Amino acid sequence: MIKKVLVANRGEIAVRIIRSCREANIKSVAIYSEPDRTSMHVRYADEAYWAGPGPSGQSYLNIPRIIEIARESGADAIHPGYGFLSENAEFAEKVREAGLIFIGPDAEAIRVMGDKMKARELMIKAGVPVVPGSGKLDDTDEDSIKKIAEEIGYPVMIKASAGGGGKGMRLVWSPDEIIDAVRRAKSEAQNAFGDDTVYMEKYLQSPHHIEVQILGDNYGNIVHLFERECSVQRRHQKVVEETPSPFITDEVRKAMTDRAVAAAASVNYKGAGTVEFLVDAHMNFYFLEMNTRLQVEHPITERTTGIDLVKAQIKIANGEPLPFNQEDIKRTGHAIECRIYAEDPQNNFMPGAGKVLHITEPLGLGVRTDGYIYEGYEITVFYDPLISKLIVWGQNREEAVARMKRALYEYKITGVKTNIQFLERIMNTPDFIEGKYDTHFISKNEKYLTEGEPCELECEDLAMIMAYVEHQSHSDKRLRFSLDHHHKSNWKEYGRLYRINPF
Repeated sequence: MIKKVLVANRGEIAVRIIRSCREANIKSVAIYSEPDRTSMHVRYADEAYWAGPGPSGQSYLNIPRIIEIARESGADAIHPGYGFLSENAEFAEKVREAGLIFIGPDAEAIRVMGDKMKARELMIKAGVPVVPGSGKLDDTDEDSIKKIAEEIGYPVMIKASAGGGGKGMRLVWSPDEIIDAVRRAKSEAQNAFGDDTVYMEKYLQSPHHIEVQILGDNYGNIVHLFERECSVQRRHQKVVEETPSPFITDEVRKAMTDRAVAAAASVNYKGAGTVEFLVDAHMNFYFLEMNTRLQVEHPITERTTGIDLVKAQIKIANGEPLPFNQEDIKRTGHAIECRIYAEDPQNNFMPGAGKVLHITEPLGLGVRTDGYIYEGYEITVFYDPLISKLIVWGQNREEAVARMKRALYEYKITGVKTNIQFLERIMNTPDFIEGKYDTHFISKNEKYLTEGEPCELECEDLAMIMAYVEHQSHSDKRLRFSLDHHHKSNWKEYGRLYRINPF
């Protein structure tokens, strides 16, 4: 039985995993890079060990050091979280070779599903529909590339076989662009993944991105936990997710979840995974990829099904059978997740760094925050700018949207720029309110979402300071005189207008 888990990750997902370990009476071990020495996951875990300098290649991706820490700490299992080494087949193998339990699928399942071309071939054999596409592209055979594109039909998408996160992808609209796009995609794929293999797929022009959560045990039992709508994206990165999808019908949902289970069964999948689909305007769905790990957006599935996915992963890794069958899994209500990033929406979403001066997290019925920052925490440039996930639940979609609006209104972070007001605007966009959106939602509404009223997205730090100064003035005559001299009433107006109350 697993008694101590090393979490090979950082940030909010490390904190989230440690929470489930604590509830399950399992000891936790954190690893940290030098910049993360005072990070929340380090403070919250039962033990913490230095993994290396700031660059992830020397710390969170340092396989020998992570396994060394596991042995030194007496951990009997490693949970990879998401990102970093979570879909690294070599890591899964090294962990098991070291006599440790890898909380995730077999290395072979990771390897097969991590190769998008092999995964496509496997899905075709398993009867899962795939987007029309090609095999490996050879950029020295220009005539062949052009012929394949013509047969598929423009527009086409060039994609890295080992890719993810939008890297190694190029959208091509005409024959004049195709060869250059292939070469650029190959170069980017090589730099990002160490593998320049690319292939071609038909580009669906107004798709929905919908994924299905699955769980499989060691005894051939595989179930789904319904779908998540992930179509609110920026540069192929998800920003808002919800479940159930407001787009698909029950009939399509049943067909899609059945195919997701078949996809997982084709690789004898064990653990938590996600099968992703693209769905066109006519509700035809096509396999996109399978993520062989926990997803960032897993909390909305947890909230609507009542199943703790991290605990489920640990039990499966322990060799326990699934404690439920498909008929036992029920979904209740509607849940939405917003990803909170330290970035500037008015400056091309430039990631930010700096010290968090103040944070007020939303509370109340149906609200959950998975974060890792605190007042005084220094956000660095070394890692992904995701700093928190805000999850809400409602009895129906209308209530969930209203609750998310309220929660975002209450969420205050000063000292660094965030996308909170950008997310508020998404919630107030008619297309989102009506559930009528696809993966082009942000680009279609970009001007409205990023161009705020003068000072609206800039003055919250100033408003916080002025509200505090106003408070102090009540007990300091000299300061009160100074404020009167500088039109104190203006500072009151700042506090009222920007809803700042730090007390």
